[in-house]
Amino acid sequence: MSTSCKETQMSSADVSAIARHLFETQGAKAIAEAAQKSDAFRKAGDQEQASHWQRVESALRDLRGAHQS
Repeated sequence: MSTSCKETQMSSADVSAIARHLFETQGAKAIAEAAQKSDAFRKAGDQEQASHWQRVESALRDLRGAHQS
């Protein structure tokens, strides 16, 4: 099977599943946690993990918007 992305790249489905789980268990504070994780990984030099958590943060923001009326 040929892929155009790195094997370690998190799929959109994985990002969505993580975001949903965090949102269900932590509510809106999950956004801050994802942002903190992204920042910590970036400061530690792990750009790949920082990018993963940035995508999770974005998905959480989308979920928060979908749940507001």
